[in-house]
Amino acid sequence: MRRYFGRKLLIYGLTFFIAATIDWMIPRFMPGNPVQSLLSRSHVAPDAVPALIAYYNNLFGLDRPIWEQYLSFWGALLSGDLGRSVYLTGRPVTDVIMSAVPYTLALLVPAILLSWWAGNSFGAMAARRRWLDNAALPIGYILTATPYMWLAIVLAWILGFIFRLFPISGGYSYALEPTLTWTFVGSLFSHWFLPFASLFLVMFGGWAIGMRNMIIYELDADYSRYLEALGAPTRLVRKYAFRNAVLPQITGLALQLGVIVSGALVTEIVFSYPGIGKLTLAAIQNEDYFLLQGIFLFIIVGVLIANFLVDIAYVLVDPRTRVGMSGRSA
Repeated sequence: MRRYFGRKLLIYGLTFFIAATIDWMIPRFMPGNPVQSLLSRSHVAPDAVPALIAYYNNLFGLDRPIWEQYLSFWGALLSGDLGRSVYLTGRPVTDVIMSAVPYTLALLVPAILLSWWAGNSFGAMAARRRWLDNAALPIGYILTATPYMWLAIVLAWILGFIFRLFPISGGYSYALEPTLTWTFVGSLFSHWFLPFASLFLVMFGGWAIGMRNMIIYELDADYSRYLEALGAPTRLVRKYAFRNAVLPQITGLALQLGVIVSGALVTEIVFSYPGIGKLTLAAIQNEDYFLLQGIFLFIIVGVLIANFLVDIAYVLVDPRTRVGMSGRSA
């Protein structure tokens, strides 16, 4: 087992190196220049533009040869420095990302975990009850096929504009200062609910359909029929079917948790929710090399950690994986 995880860590290390290199390259192959984009939004006298371009290029290291920029990137990265944002006037990229992460985590972690639990439970029940399956299956397909942005707009229109139950913009009321009070917490919750609901409903439909189909497949498998022929209780057969059916769902859950760090781009844009997704759009619009590569690097690390957790989960949940790792035949 130690050799197995050692080999995995080596693969993940190589993957990180390649992905980080590509992450560094992508912004630099984009059209435009972050310094010129910054100055185009500023009221600067034309005579001062050349001097300011030279100053900012030197400040952010953009006047160095490309190979030197690449080596500087790795040197800064290994020391924990992701650089400074251009369009946010030199603010450290790490601080900018960390200010958006709590909003993204508070939005996506509950949406993913609750939808996974509720969807799998509902799908398992639907697979065993025909009347529930007939009623729930069309709803599940509709939900899982619904684009996040469309459902977000519908919820904002109905619950925000028509009934005015929830606000539709921002992470909290613009009239409040962030403080640890019930008023501020209530404002956070009211602004959080609509983005959460749009994500939860779409994810719920996908998990429910996936579990329902997997349960039906497992109950029709040879081992299930063999257990039934031996007179095994129906409850025992369903227990084994559920344990096998949930394995792909665990994989999907871990991968979903891995991409949490990328934020829910469209949903956050619809509701102007201040998470990673909205920050990514701002970095692209402002051609901010350092902020964009910092966000992508954050996403890369999250996905790699999620994949590693999948490997560990499979070893713990599926005995066949442990048998394969030990080199014994089942």
